[in-house]
Amino acid sequence: MKTANDPRHQKRITRMQQLFSYSFRPVPPHEETAPIIERLSDVDGYIEKAASEWPLPKIAKIDLAILRLAVWEIVFDGSTPPKVVIDEAVELAKSFGNEHSAKFINGVLGTIIKETEGKTHDS
Repeated sequence: MKTANDPRHQKRITRMQQLFSYSFRPVPPHEETAPIIERLSDVDGYIEKAASEWPLPKIAKIDLAILRLAVWEIVFDGSTPPKVVIDEAVELAKSFGNEHSAKFINGVLGTIIKETEGKTHDS
């Protein structure tokens, strides 16, 4: 059972916080987020396609940071099962987002999962 002190959960929180910070001030990325930042335009493309009614500038920056992390993990990293990534993203949204964040993130990631099922992506 996952706990708040789970090292993988803590690592996701750190990455999410770094991505959140990066959205305000794009500075050279931390080692933890460098692979995500390198693929940011690809990651954002998935988000834009799945949430076409929400342009990226209109998405809350914390929600965008959570989505970017989750999309990178699902589409490009692939080391964690998608259902686990979605569960973690929803938990992060409940902890750090607003009252609508969890539902929004769950919907966007669900759409991305459906779109990418069976497709492979190079890292």
